Amino acid sequence: MTDLFNIELLNYYPGTPSFHIMLVTALLSFFLSSIIAITYEFTTNSIYKKAHFLQSLVLISTVAAMVMQAIGDNVAVGLGMLGALSIIRFRTVLNDPRNITFMFASLALGISCGVLGYVIAITGTLVFCLGAIVLRFSPLSNPNELIGELRLQVPKSVSVQQEIEKRLKKLCRNYEINQLRFLNPKRVQTLTEGGLPIVEEIDRDNLQEFRYLIRLKESKTIQELEVSLKEINGIESLRLNFEKQPTAL
Repeated sequence: MTDLFNIELLNYYPGTPSFHIMLVTALLSFFLSSIIAITYEFTTNSIYKKAHFLQSLVLISTVAAMVMQAIGDNVAVGLGMLGALSIIRFRTVLNDPRNITFMFASLALGISCGVLGYVIAITGTLVFCLGAIVLRFSPLSNPNELIGELRLQVPKSVSVQQEIEKRLKKLCRNYEINQLRFLNPKRVQTLTEGGLPIVEEIDRDNLQEFRYLIRLKESKTIQELEVSLKEINGIESLRLNFEKQPTAL
C-alpha cells in the first residue's frame, strides 16, 4: 500500500490529480489550519472571538487547496476560475489587522498544499504559530487596550495646561490633545418661590475645555489619575471615560 501511495505521488499529473493526492492534500490542509485556529484561540486576548471566524480559519485552507488542485497548470482554467470567483462579492469586514493576518496564513497553507508544497505548508505553519505564541508573551502584547477620554474645564492659562500635561506625562504611557474649545455663556433655568421660571446666564469667558486621549501606564490606576488632576487649582469639571477602541485599518 505504501509503494502504491509513493507511485501515485511520483506520477502526479496536475490536470488529473488522483484520489490519494486529493485526500492527502485536503486532510493536511485541514490539520494545519486547525493548528492555526487553536493558536489564534490561545494567543488572542479579546473576548470577541466568534466561533464562525474560527471555523472559517479551519475551512478556508481546504477550499484554497481544492481551487489550486482544480486549476493545476491549466492557464485557461485559472482564468475561468478567476472570472467565476469575481462574481462573488465578499462583504465580510475584518477590522482587526491581526485577524486578517491569521486568515492570510490559513489561505497560504491551503495554496501550498494545493500545489503539493507540503514541506512549505508544514514549515510555514509551525514558524507562524510559534511566532504568534512568542509575541503573545512579549512586551508587544499589551493586555490593556483601553483608551481613555479626559475632559477638563480649566481657566484660560498656559501654566494650567502645562501642569495638566506634566501630570499626564507622569501617569500615562502616552497622551495627545484631541480638542480645545472656549466655552460660551451657559444659561440655567431656575424657579422662584412662586414657581415662575427664571433664566440666568453664567459667564464662562475665562474657561476653556481640553479633551485628551490617554492610555495609562500598567502600574497606574484611574483613581490615581483622578486624584492627581483634582489637585490642580481652578478645575471646574473633570470627566473620564475609558473604552476599547477598534484597531481598524
